[in-house]
Amino acid sequence: MDEQIKALLSQFELNEPVTENNIKKVEELLSINFPQEYYDFLLISNGGEGAIGQSYLVLWKIEDLIELNDAYGVEEFAPGLLIIGSDGGDTAYCIDIRSDIKPFVQVPFIGLATCHSRFFTLFESTTVK
Repeated sequence: MDEQIKALLSQFELNEPVTENNIKKVEELLSINFPQEYYDFLLISNGGEGAIGQSYLVLWKIEDLIELNDAYGVEEFAPGLLIIGSDGGDTAYCIDIRSDIKPFVQVPFIGLATCHSRFFTLFESTTVK
């Protein structure tokens, strides 16, 4: 993990890591390969919660991804996205699985507007809620 990301995660509560076997099982169930940055993060922490830069982030546990995406109706309202967490408010953080690059995007839970970025750098310039 690079120093910039370590600094951003300094106030973030990490969970126990996920095994590669469990990551591969979820990837298989979702018929996707996670972006390398997210995959590597899961090997460090299975989701987590806390301040990141000037923002707040809740990353869902990998075993909750399918159930929570179903509960939010992602397939109907935002096809091609996989929500992996939120800001604890009205913004969802997603992986855009429609492209081979699988960029990270932020989407309002109501309506759709995406912003492509490296995942953890989304939090450098936003305000804590």
